[in-house]
Amino acid sequence: PDPDPNAIPSPDGTKAAFIRVHNLWLRDLDTGAETPLTTDGIEDYGYATNNAGWVKRDSPVLLWSPASDMIATFQHDARGVGMMHMTTTNVGHPELESWKYPLPGDSLIFRISRVVIHVGDPGADRPHRVVRLQMPPDPHRSSTTDHVAGRGGVFLDVEWSADGSQLAFLSNSRDHKHAQLRVADPHTGEVRDVLGETEETFFESGSGGANWRVLKASNEVIWFSKRHNWGHLYRYDLSTGALLDRITTGDWNVRQLLRVDEEARTLYFTGTGREPGDPYFQYLYRIGMDGSGLTLLTPDSANHTVSLSPTGAYFVDSHSTPVIPPVTVVRDMDGSVVAELERADISALLSSGWQPPEPFTVKARDGETDLHGLMYRPTHFDPAQSYPVVNYLYPGPQSGSVGSRSFRASRGDKQALAELGFIVVEVDAMGTPGRSKAFHDAYYGNMGDNGLPDQVGMVRQLGARHPWMDLDRVGIWGHSGGGFASTAGILRYPDFYKVAVSQAGNHDNRNYEDDWGEKWQGLLETYPDGTTNYDNQANQLVAENLQGKLLLAHGTMDTNVPLYNTLLVVDALIAADKDFDLIMLPNRGHGFSSEPYMMRRRWDYFVRHLLGTEPPEYTIGAGRRPVS
Repeated sequence: PDPDPNAIPSPDGTKAAFIRVHNLWLRDLDTGAETPLTTDGIEDYGYATNNAGWVKRDSPVLLWSPASDMIATFQHDARGVGMMHMTTTNVGHPELESWKYPLPGDSLIFRISRVVIHVGDPGADRPHRVVRLQMPPDPHRSSTTDHVAGRGGVFLDVEWSADGSQLAFLSNSRDHKHAQLRVADPHTGEVRDVLGETEETFFESGSGGANWRVLKASNEVIWFSKRHNWGHLYRYDLSTGALLDRITTGDWNVRQLLRVDEEARTLYFTGTGREPGDPYFQYLYRIGMDGSGLTLLTPDSANHTVSLSPTGAYFVDSHSTPVIPPVTVVRDMDGSVVAELERADISALLSSGWQPPEPFTVKARDGETDLHGLMYRPTHFDPAQSYPVVNYLYPGPQSGSVGSRSFRASRGDKQALAELGFIVVEVDAMGTPGRSKAFHDAYYGNMGDNGLPDQVGMVRQLGARHPWMDLDRVGIWGHSGGGFASTAGILRYPDFYKVAVSQAGNHDNRNYEDDWGEKWQGLLETYPDGTTNYDNQANQLVAENLQGKLLLAHGTMDTNVPLYNTLLVVDALIAADKDFDLIMLPNRGHGFSSEPYMMRRRWDYFVRHLLGTEPPEYTIGAGRRPVS
């Protein structure tokens, strides 16, 4: 039979854990026999529940021990947490979807009570056993993302020792300012604090994954911190929590710790900003655990995507840039090329008339920091003409506008939009990750900033360089956080942005998931005069500033960013007697940006209101979505 997508198999491949009626169950993959691992789970207090509010799945959240005999998970406490409600669009009675979805400022959010489940053999008179860790429940938080579940339901910020005798984990505060490393005895539930870190803004333990490791055999901890403004590795004593060494130092970032060779006392990690050129290019490095012998293993000036072999003797390195296609090689652990696997051939792409985007650098709002972006020009570009500008953006704060620095034949529909007669630009503004801590913190507590001072400055600087950019005709668009930011752009800079397309925006983060707002804006505070510390980010509070053309769009079944975010802005625009355009996409979720109808409407909106031309009738793609 096909594997159950909602079950997580054990490392030895003999069994799998899954959820049934609020409890965790075990399935023998050879016989199909099923037994309950827990029996006291109830509604809103079930085991391994995969619900962060903004995303929910039927699969569990857990981490198997290396020997497949224990499971680290939790009891998910949603009791008293507020509900989210949505209804379908259809002929006849709509269907109501309701689920637990905490918001910033709620008195109760999700809590997790940590447990270790010992997998027995009830048929052999060895019952399954649940050991509760001896500690209060933790807030539903991780140090790397806004969920405690990673890919495949892996329990984030949790690590088993190789022999299974110790469970290490991070307890993260509700506001993300404090992280506490703890170790637990999985047999008794006894918990011991090892070390903690507190930030004034928010703590993150890595980029795309946690960079801390507990090394039980040598009684050490590898720790990650940006306490000195850059992301670096530190070595601590596991018993005392005392700092032993700073492993990496300098004005650059460790990105991902990929391998710890305990026998050779060597670390392998990706890093950015240390080599000349684009500070977002990732490279692979090796360093001793005492901080000696830092070695660059991928010397080509490009963005390197690496995959280490299971034995740790080799790695695959695929390197490219936004304008140079990838070359993929096998290297040994000294960085020497063992074999070339593949060299991308883009001759057919070039013969079709394709052209790459153009990298550029401008200064940030401080007049000193370099910002890096991409420009898209039409292939029929004529420098004697004047082109309107479309500013695509995603403000983060967990990522940026440009995305990967690896080669891509297409970056969404940006080049397609340029072909209609626009200059399309994007830049990673201050407030996005990948640079210094101060860079990332730029608008902490003021999400209404959205990096817009840097976006406006970027367009103005490029316009000063290129007379064919018409700065009297500038548009802006984005989706999700970019929808939030594009609306903020036209409302907060009404004399600069003339047209905005805003899709699925979280226009007031009090109406978006608790983890997001409370990490980037802070815990909700209400002042004596009735105002709050969230007022500076709420788009509906500046709706009266609208002067240009604004198209709002949202899916009516968006379980990530609820449509009520957009309706808050709609209500305020109506109250301010402002003209605007609105598309509600029935039964769509969050990811409708590339749906042909939305893409056509987005293109047409800029053609009509920036180019001043009535678009022709056309259809993108042959498929049509059926009427509900």
